[in-house]
Amino acid sequence: MRFSSQPERFQPRMKAVGSGAWAFRYGLAVLLVGITISVAAWAVEPPEIPVPGMVTVASFGAVNCVPCRMMVPIREELQREYEGRVAIVFIDLHRHYELIDQYAIRVIPTLIFYDQNGNEAKRHIGFMDKKSIEAEMAKLGVE
Repeated sequence: MRFSSQPERFQPRMKAVGSGAWAFRYGLAVLLVGITISVAAWAVEPPEIPVPGMVTVASFGAVNCVPCRMMVPIREELQREYEGRVAIVFIDLHRHYELIDQYAIRVIPTLIFYDQNGNEAKRHIGFMDKKSIEAEMAKLGVE
């Protein structure tokens, strides 16, 4: 495109970029793949709570909750130390919001301790340190 009233140095430089249809199709494909991956990630079934025949510590929270994130290393340590003796389960309530009413969760994080028979023994709301969790598990007979 050339404007006759402007000198050469002020003429707009045009690059051939092709049609915008390719970019639109490519962007739409990326969007659809992203949605498919997200739906597949959300479709994961929550674990069974309480785990039959085991003392169970069910931790209800969310991955973007600060106190819940502070409990991640504690939960991982306890899972390693008590493997085979205690089931330690984390439920992300942003993914499994249908469980909020089922387990009467009002605040996150909430820890629910179940005995070997599947009866709720204790409920704790908020952050709980490792020693306190171990003390509750000891009350339920875990060595």
